[in-house]
Amino acid sequence: MTNSKDEIKNIPLKEKLILTFEENSEKLLGKKTSHISKIKQKAFENFKKIGFPDPKSQAWKNTDLSEVLSKDYEQLFNFSTEGTNVEELFQCDIHNFDTHIVSLLNGWYVNPSEQITKMPDGTIVGSLAKATEEYPELIEKYFGKAQNKNNNFTELNTAFSQDGIFIFVPDGVEVLKPIQMVSIINHEKNLLVNHRNLIILGKNSKLTFVQCDDAINHQTSFTNTVTEFFLEENSNLDHYKLQNLNNNSSLLNSTYFKQEKDSNLSTNSIILNGGIIRNNYHVNLDGEGCNSEIYGVYLMDRKQHVDNQVYVDHAKPNCTSSQLFKGILDEQASGVFNGHVLVRRDAQKTSAFQTNRNILLTNEASIDTQPFLEIYADDVKCSHGATVGQLDEEAMFYLRSRGIGEKNARMLLMYAYAAEIIEKISIEALQLRIDDMVKKRLRGELSVCDKCVLHCSKPDKEISFDIDMSKV
Repeated sequence: MTNSKDEIKNIPLKEKLILTFEENSEKLLGKKTSHISKIKQKAFENFKKIGFPDPKSQAWKNTDLSEVLSKDYEQLFNFSTEGTNVEELFQCDIHNFDTHIVSLLNGWYVNPSEQITKMPDGTIVGSLAKATEEYPELIEKYFGKAQNKNNNFTELNTAFSQDGIFIFVPDGVEVLKPIQMVSIINHEKNLLVNHRNLIILGKNSKLTFVQCDDAINHQTSFTNTVTEFFLEENSNLDHYKLQNLNNNSSLLNSTYFKQEKDSNLSTNSIILNGGIIRNNYHVNLDGEGCNSEIYGVYLMDRKQHVDNQVYVDHAKPNCTSSQLFKGILDEQASGVFNGHVLVRRDAQKTSAFQTNRNILLTNEASIDTQPFLEIYADDVKCSHGATVGQLDEEAMFYLRSRGIGEKNARMLLMYAYAAEIIEKISIEALQLRIDDMVKKRLRGELSVCDKCVLHCSKPDKEISFDIDMSKV
């Protein structure tokens, strides 16, 4: 029996999702005999059992989603660009930043000409839904193989996702132009989005991938994203995640990296705005000689909340990993950092380091930080640490003694603090733009714009600091 919209609206979100899935199962599952359909059906059954996480559980006690999950959301099971100027929406014109842009609008792949593209070097880029039809052998080999089982929101995403980005880089191919994924939310009603991305790097391949999350308007939304990266032997991934959402947006971003022998990963998250943002990073070093570098910076104010959960699994010997996350929290903003490094019994010769540093600008701002090592091997080099403090008074005195006002001195110190992460960006044009955005954010001038997260239009006034910060 079909329930009325009013009846569905007044029931808890979990029960509403169950009813919605059952009523839209044909659209969500597709061919019930397909590999992906079976995975989605199993994920739905798991979600029915486990539902949303217990707010009292250790993993969620510092990130309260009760208000987010109490809202009534609409889901888009069909896609249309009617009334939307897609080309204008996804413009990106950063000087000397030449990328291949792939676009998601409300969780659906957008390309006016074709849904999937095979480049001359064999690289495949396009819609995950279309790739499921055209490249079922790749989907069957990789889809769902990196993700955690029985993870509440990953199971929800697996069951409900209909589209997303698919990238396959063949063995021995270096993709010379970075691929930039721009995911935009633009809807007149509260929207729940579950989109799925699958990125595969073949042996001896190389890819630079820029992942942007943005919102056009100030409507409430809840985005639950899952991205699986597979790095085959001796492949190299340079990954950037840029997040600048409105204060009514909630984003749960789960990213899974599975690394094979001698692969190299560098991932850098720049978090500038958002109501509630939670980033789950799961890195599995599943081959000897792997290296992972995981960076992040978050600048939050008002009542914004950011939660970074980093889990690094050293499963094989002779691997290295390093984590460095830095945060600046102002007004009543709150943050969470949970860094967990697991070194398994056979993972000898492991080197693993994790650091979280935070500056609280007010007494109302807060951070809960828990770096953690779990080690079962003997021959390892591992360390972890966390700091929580305020701006350095001696550095403030140095700047003030040189005629710099208190407000500008504070901003200079905050910028110098964040610059350590920004300097990890290897693309010069992108580094300059992010550098500019961070300066604007610290001035309180950066907000949700009417284009993509990179705010590509040239600023009216160049923001520059003329003091030698190396002397601070």
